[in-house]
Amino acid sequence: MPGTFEPLPGGGAAVALDDVEISIIRSLAVQLLELIGPGPAEDAPDDPLAELFAEGPSEPPADPVLRRLFPDAYSDPEQPASPRDAEEQRAYSAEFRRYTENDLRAGKRDNALAVIRSLDALSSASAGEGGAVLKLSVEESQQWLSALNDLRLAIGSRLEITDEEDTDLLYRLPDEDPRKPMVMAYLWLGGLQETLVGTLMP
Repeated sequence: MPGTFEPLPGGGAAVALDDVEISIIRSLAVQLLELIGPGPAEDAPDDPLAELFAEGPSEPPADPVLRRLFPDAYSDPEQPASPRDAEEQRAYSAEFRRYTENDLRAGKRDNALAVIRSLDALSSASAGEGGAVLKLSVEESQQWLSALNDLRLAIGSRLEITDEEDTDLLYRLPDEDPRKPMVMAYLWLGGLQETLVGTLMP
């Protein structure tokens, strides 16, 4: 999938996407939305103050993908702490999570929705043409960049990628490996992300 982002005059970015690429990104973004879940306001639409005063969870998510997207703020798995320090880190992380996770989820939800909406608008405008050029403003580019990062984190978590060595192994997977389609999506999204970063650099 050769599509790469290129800078637009005056800011923003553009990329040519065919129908298959549009479908893949949209499907992944929808799955990400489903994984993140609805916001507090969607749970309680009759209470306009519910979202303002809602507290988030204090425990890390059970799903490993969500744990990757919403990690503990005060822990470093590469530097094991003493039992006392570990307990203190858990307490700090729980408090931090309680007051920030709802906002973090809302931001990731908004970014995924921005991707879906821009792709839907692109599909409507180019119906029957087999693809189109997606043009993003600077703000939309930032939302896409964040969403692409979240998608790669989610896929990387499912593939159990933890470091660069794991990524290198992906290139050597045989075609019959059932993880191959997910690996191809992971690598392709990485290329899109890298070229989008390039368009946003001064």
